[in-house]
Amino acid sequence: MDHLEAKFQRNLFTVGEYWSEDFGALSWYIGNAGGRLSLFDVPLHYNFHRASKAGGAFDMRKILDNTLMQKLPLFALTFVDNHDTQPLQALESVVESWFKPLAYALILLRSEGYPSIFYPDYYGAHYKDKGRDGKEYEIWLDSHKTILNQLLFARKNFAYGAQYDYFDHPDIIGWTRLGSEQHPNAMAAIMSDGQGGSKWMEVGKPNAIFQDITQQVKESIQTNEEGWGEFRCNGGSVSVWVQQNT
Repeated sequence: MDHLEAKFQRNLFTVGEYWSEDFGALSWYIGNAGGRLSLFDVPLHYNFHRASKAGGAFDMRKILDNTLMQKLPLFALTFVDNHDTQPLQALESVVESWFKPLAYALILLRSEGYPSIFYPDYYGAHYKDKGRDGKEYEIWLDSHKTILNQLLFARKNFAYGAQYDYFDHPDIIGWTRLGSEQHPNAMAAIMSDGQGGSKWMEVGKPNAIFQDITQQVKESIQTNEEGWGEFRCNGGSVSVWVQQNT
């Protein structure tokens, strides 16, 4: 790193991989490197994996527990799946397809971490490989291009400013971004790994109209005079409510 930064006369963003769920081990690794590199947030990936396998039984209040995103966000390279965690690979720990929109909303629309999108999650993938039993299997991975484009649009245009968290229900969690001077419109994200529902959240925009850009919920909502709104999502999905310009 010293050689490269001296040669190119610039500070370089550097990421390393230390494959452990143990936050203490990751914290040690970052310290041993002098705090000069970020790490892939392996505990976050495994939280996503377990939540996706739990069929709605995972406590979503704990989805960020013991992760770099939660405890050392400036060093967190966040991801959902990668080439090793996909089916039939060395570190197989797949995040099930239904949960991936929720997981990507968590890494793309929050203030913490440096998010990374896995190529097959965007474009889909098809391959054959051998399992641990020696038999060959054919794998198809779903493309989530549509929802990822919606989340990326929301990240680029709305995910700015103060962040208020509402991680207060075992199934339904949410957060809001209040906007900034350059990007004044607000956003509210809400998701459920179980049944659908609603949550009152503050967006700081009185009497404003919000629409769900994922189109999971068709009806718009209006905030009250204090800038709070009752934002909704369907079961097993995420809705991203963005402020409409007058």
